[in-house]
Amino acid sequence: MEDDENQHIILNRIRTPDNNILTSRYSHEHVRHTQADGFIYAVGGGTEALYRSHTNDAHLSLYDDAPHEDVREGFFWISRGEGRRKISALRELPTEHIQAILDTQKLAKWRRDIFKAELYFRHKVCRQRSNGNKND
Repeated sequence: MEDDENQHIILNRIRTPDNNILTSRYSHEHVRHTQADGFIYAVGGGTEALYRSHTNDAHLSLYDDAPHEDVREGFFWISRGEGRRKISALRELPTEHIQAILDTQKLAKWRRDIFKAELYFRHKVCRQRSNGNKND
């Protein structure tokens, strides 16, 4: 299991000078883009490490200590089944799927905490909506 004392990458993303967004979602995914001027920009390492081809690109990465509203947009889960692989942002996962992940998957504590925070977030939003958007 991973060390839960440190800050963890949940989104590995850059913006190139010509405004392209490059995202590496898993450790062996390396994404590259060649600009019109011939410069090649690349990002890799997924949530394990921040690999960059240049230092002058805009870093858009997120860490697990970001506000939950940002985490739910930038944390991705890969679902596998029936010979397919689907990548979904946390906010897109059905609540039942999140609960099944918590019930069946061996996760690092920081990842488990993100899923639990999403369930709490959804519960809180539902309560606020049912109370007419009043504060809890």
